[in-house]
Amino acid sequence: MIRQINSGQRLGFDTERHLAHATQQAKDRKYSDFLIVDTDAHHYENYSMRDIAKYIEDPILRHRMGGSDKYGKGSSLMIEYNQNQSVAGRIHRYPNMAKEELVPGVPRDVTLIRRQMRGMGIDIQIQFPTPMLHLGMHPDTNVETALSWAYTRWFVEEVLPHDPAIKTLVFLPFNDPDASLKAIREFGDKPGVVGFMVTGARYRPVHDNAYMKVYAEIEERNMPLAFHASAYPHERVLEGMNKFLSVHALGFVLYNMVHLTNMVINGIPERFPNLKVIWMESGLAWVPFMMQRLDNEYMMRTSEAPLLKMKPSEYMRRNFYYTSQPIEAGDKAALECTMRMINAETQLLFSSDYPHWDFDLPSSIYDLPFLDENQKRRILGENARELFNLPTLEELRSAPGAAPD
Repeated sequence: MIRQINSGQRLGFDTERHLAHATQQAKDRKYSDFLIVDTDAHHYENYSMRDIAKYIEDPILRHRMGGSDKYGKGSSLMIEYNQNQSVAGRIHRYPNMAKEELVPGVPRDVTLIRRQMRGMGIDIQIQFPTPMLHLGMHPDTNVETALSWAYTRWFVEEVLPHDPAIKTLVFLPFNDPDASLKAIREFGDKPGVVGFMVTGARYRPVHDNAYMKVYAEIEERNMPLAFHASAYPHERVLEGMNKFLSVHALGFVLYNMVHLTNMVINGIPERFPNLKVIWMESGLAWVPFMMQRLDNEYMMRTSEAPLLKMKPSEYMRRNFYYTSQPIEAGDKAALECTMRMINAETQLLFSSDYPHWDFDLPSSIYDLPFLDENQKRRILGENARELFNLPTLEELRSAPGAAPD
């Protein structure tokens, strides 16, 4: 008899039970006394593809989506790959979330988001899709444009109205600058929208002149623009790697490193000094490397970056923000140095990345020994509140439609 171990096929799943230890942490650390904002969490939009498909304006693409047999797994329109993220079934959260008991009359995504927020002690959570993060590499630009538009309409109209604690950033189809501008103007003023998001895995350079009107529009609205990292395993430089670990380690920083370099060296922070840019889900360890590397090169070749009025590192700690997950905390001295270099007290935003396999809890910030109480509270919530113009904890708890405790 062959014994099946950690198959990932266990019956049932309960988000709050899964986060029981996190809930206890929240009580022990008295998170309820101050605001905690999770600036990067996810849901699995693939389970709602039938609902999203209704918002696809192109009838041919809508028909293709409507005929898909992959609901709950993905979509026939999206890029798919399997990199053994579940470690041969040892991480069984993903398949079993499909079996979680839901609340009648409440959308699936709203129920699960509320549960994960309660489980971790989160007050406000900014939500992102999961499979759609790879649309930037889709060979058909029309697919990215159509799906991102449909997804945003669905989330704005069917998810956000249920709870003022759930927020989102508008998914910009960045391979089409005109469509991106249209999305900003269509959705930028909708309740629950607090900024704009570009999926990081893509090739078109962010300093292309076609994007200047996009940056100008976002700057005028005084809302942030986030580059959300993702790993694309078919990237030529990553195809030589034979382990998920390797691709994940480099893939999630690679594109953000390229985009950040192009943005700084080509003077975007000088052309749009009030444009606030967030670098998401790349951790923090790469940032000091980029500061030192770009400063060193710039000081030897300033003529190649004529728009700059100060070192690249100064723009990186003034104009840019960084989300914390996955926080590289193995060497506390190195992490403390990193936080000093990026001016974490004002520029660092807590993020969990839940329910992804490597998620972080608020304790990843709260338990750091070199942060004082004020710094912890700023990173865990106040920085995000100021950046995204979010309500205070008191305003949130008294808001109409707030979920019961």
